[in-house]
Amino acid sequence: MATEVISTHCCIVGLMLGFLLARAGIDIVVLEKHEDFLRDFRGDTIHPSTMEVMFELGLLHEFLKLPHQKEDIIVERFGSRNYALADFRHLPTRAKFLALMPQWSFLNFLAEQGKNYPSFHLRMRTQAAELTEEEGRVTGVRADGPDGRIEIRTDLTVGCDGRHSTVRVCSGLTVEELGAPMDALWFWLPKHANDPVKTTSSLEAGRSIVLMNRGDYWQCALMILKGSIDETRRAGLPALRAEIAQLVPAFADRVDVLADWDQIKLLTVAVNRLERWYRPGLLCIGDAAHAMSPLLGVGLGLAVQDAVAAANILWRPLATGTLREADLERVQKRREFPTRLTQGIQMRMHKSIDRALQQADDRALEAPISVRLLAALPLLRRLPARLVGMGVRPEHVRTPQIGGVAGDGGRVSGATQAEALP
Repeated sequence: MATEVISTHCCIVGLMLGFLLARAGIDIVVLEKHEDFLRDFRGDTIHPSTMEVMFELGLLHEFLKLPHQKEDIIVERFGSRNYALADFRHLPTRAKFLALMPQWSFLNFLAEQGKNYPSFHLRMRTQAAELTEEEGRVTGVRADGPDGRIEIRTDLTVGCDGRHSTVRVCSGLTVEELGAPMDALWFWLPKHANDPVKTTSSLEAGRSIVLMNRGDYWQCALMILKGSIDETRRAGLPALRAEIAQLVPAFADRVDVLADWDQIKLLTVAVNRLERWYRPGLLCIGDAAHAMSPLLGVGLGLAVQDAVAAANILWRPLATGTLREADLERVQKRREFPTRLTQGIQMRMHKSIDRALQQADDRALEAPISVRLLAALPLLRRLPARLVGMGVRPEHVRTPQIGGVAGDGGRVSGATQAEALP
């Protein structure tokens, strides 16, 4: 029995779309099952496309006051050689770099900005438990909150709650699994003053690691063959530390900080997508619609682009009470091609990593011809930078700003933002 009943235009398990719709005057309820946004596996990469959205919202200057690190060139090491692969410095965006920022900082920022709009209702410690339906149409959500069961009646329920989406599981929508050959061990190592400042990845015969500069420490992802975690654990921590030291000799002086398996988390890599992202009264976007590989760190960027496209398409039908299934179909049609193309590129990259991880001998690992061309011809590096930094179909904010309070979020004009951009 529900202890509380809420009626709203839209219930969203996820934050970005909720902010955009509330800004447009749509009454929304956002559910977050935890008491904060601090999660181990939330992404770290804020792409230029996301920062362009922040600019269009008048928030970029305030956003970039949050602690972050800038990377304007992506470098990857094959064997003993470094190759520059993407150069973001020439993008037609205000922020011409990747910003490495904990995703919880990004989400906290959005939550604080959302408070400026009276139609924005964020429910923390509230977990979606099941969908409610009438005559084949999703009519809302039953959720468990800190004070008991809540029933939320709504015109539209949106799941953007990640690759383990509760909304997707409850929806009955069909998932197409694309597979991934590896998983990742996620841990951090201390950063020293004389360390290189660049985020990088390293691929060698039998092993691969990604190093992300997080200011005062390195966030690390060591790739292992899918399903090999038990074998890795049996080999023991000394073997793991030795492998990291071989991959990154400069870190041999600090791998001993990994003294317990509790410091190392397994990130199970999955790549999949829904065949259909919607049904009457329900829509899935972001990782709930298409789980991405962690390669290139594009998952958050695609989720933001999905949210912008969904807000652009849905705000008016929600405002006028004319929402149709065709409107939800438009969202999928708008975002499905970018998703499929990006996942296709990731699957090709998986094959290269799989070959490297499967290589058992000590032969030098050769960089693919495409990588060697990018390293040799600087102009070519602008192409992957555009693909990674802006995406296949960049979205722009078309929703209006309705309501809000004076001095919304420290909002400044676009010109002032550009002048003040760090």
